[in-house]
Amino acid sequence: MKMNHLSLEQTSLWDAAGVKLPKFDWKKMCETTEEKPVWVHFGAGNIFRGYIAALQQHLLNEGLAESGIIAADTFDFDIINKIYAPYDSMTMMVSLKPDGTMDREIIASVAKGVRADSSDEQEFEYLKKVFRNPSLQMVSFTITEKGYALQDLEGNYFPVVKDDIEQGPAKARHAMSITAALLNERYNAGAVPVAVVSMDNCSHNGEKLRNSVITVAKEWKNQGFVEEGFLTWLEDESKVSFPWSMIDKITPRPAEVVEEALKADGIEDMAPIITSKNTYIAPFVNAEVPQYLVVEDRFPNGRPALEKAGVYMTDRETVNKTERMKVTTCLNPLHTALAVYGCLLGYTSIAAEMKDKDLVKLVETIGYKEGMPVVTDPGILSPMDFIHEVIDSRLPNPFIPDAPQRIATDTSQKIPIRFGETIKSYVADEKLDVKSLKAIPLAIAGWLRYLLGVDDEGNVMEVSSDPMLPELKEKLSGVTLGNPDSCDGKLESVLSNAALFGLDLTEAGLSEIIITMVKQMLEGPGAVRKTLQSYLGE
Repeated sequence: MKMNHLSLEQTSLWDAAGVKLPKFDWKKMCETTEEKPVWVHFGAGNIFRGYIAALQQHLLNEGLAESGIIAADTFDFDIINKIYAPYDSMTMMVSLKPDGTMDREIIASVAKGVRADSSDEQEFEYLKKVFRNPSLQMVSFTITEKGYALQDLEGNYFPVVKDDIEQGPAKARHAMSITAALLNERYNAGAVPVAVVSMDNCSHNGEKLRNSVITVAKEWKNQGFVEEGFLTWLEDESKVSFPWSMIDKITPRPAEVVEEALKADGIEDMAPIITSKNTYIAPFVNAEVPQYLVVEDRFPNGRPALEKAGVYMTDRETVNKTERMKVTTCLNPLHTALAVYGCLLGYTSIAAEMKDKDLVKLVETIGYKEGMPVVTDPGILSPMDFIHEVIDSRLPNPFIPDAPQRIATDTSQKIPIRFGETIKSYVADEKLDVKSLKAIPLAIAGWLRYLLGVDDEGNVMEVSSDPMLPELKEKLSGVTLGNPDSCDGKLESVLSNAALFGLDLTEAGLSEIIITMVKQMLEGPGAVRKTLQSYLGE
């Protein structure tokens, strides 16, 4: 069997292979989408195919929608050419359960995959036509946080953005420039309102998207490429809204065990590919079952009935609180702690770490004991239920191939939010004693020990990439395993760096215990494990 619209008629074969099929008329959906498009999505990768597209599939299955999604990619055109086109833009969605079983479903809610390439006249004109259509209600994004960035660390426009500004909408190449160009088409065609929704996993994502699109538009206005009225329309959120959102679902790279299982059941052409942009992607998406999407409900031209597909439609404050709950307490701090200690203790799998009683005690203490007293409660989700699911089901799932080495990337950029916010809450609350914290200081001490690039057995290990790595390695120069006193005078300047931790840990009263922990971890091979046990056993 091959996954395409013709094979959908072979219901008995798909049923025998344990694959759930769409319940709607695929051809009719495509025709309706062509005539009255409602939803365009930029970023055609796994989180979109395995989660967001499935939301519209649910609405189509239930008769709550007639139009599908038009998926566009601004970066990796091989995804459209090799993963969408040969399969009629369908995806084999494989949900991986902790017990090792799999649920399979063909997601067929994407009517068309498009290369958002301004140099391809036919493809770009198609997108312009869609954006000019009054029926379009929402434009969404999963392009990763760096997809919204226009400038380097010195504040200079990236070369591609500089070219876009100078050459105007007709030759836009950056995702934000393409978005601005297409919105300009909509403005010139009658300025019908629309919602522009980031669904990327980053804080205040709608604000980042809005700022970048408006920045490009302002530059074009200054160059004479667009009208003043376009900028006025774009800045009016009753006309063009940029709702905030919080998304949470792990969709890792394609797993070999899934590919083999599909092949064994007679499902052909499921092998992953590596694109010219080094994306490792397959016609299938494997992912965990738990998923959350919280969206600010501001859609000036209407929207799909997303709440009937399990999306929390709410206000901006609740979106912000939900993200804060996840990022500062219930998920991300646990991930970071497991990442650094997993590397130090020789693990290559997060799930395997969750069989280590010391590491389980570490994340339980960070979450339940130290995080919960100051957790942000969004009201729509229970923080305790959420963190129980993370610790009891999500992190231990052996069929989610996630590695501590990957999660340890860019840790310096994550620490201020993942640990600094909880520390700040303790400092601000007269009823709480910041010096009672043990597991969070252990996480920070473990990270400093990790930066030495030597594991707990004394072997050299690779440290994941981090923009602060050269500076931090220089500050820790001369610190060696087996010589605890070698760190004397070298950690104070790091721990007092408010930019690094979100606050000065010396002023907060935590630097002394962290330095003590680091020294204990430097006593020799096995000292990391011993230090964990000494503090978590109390």
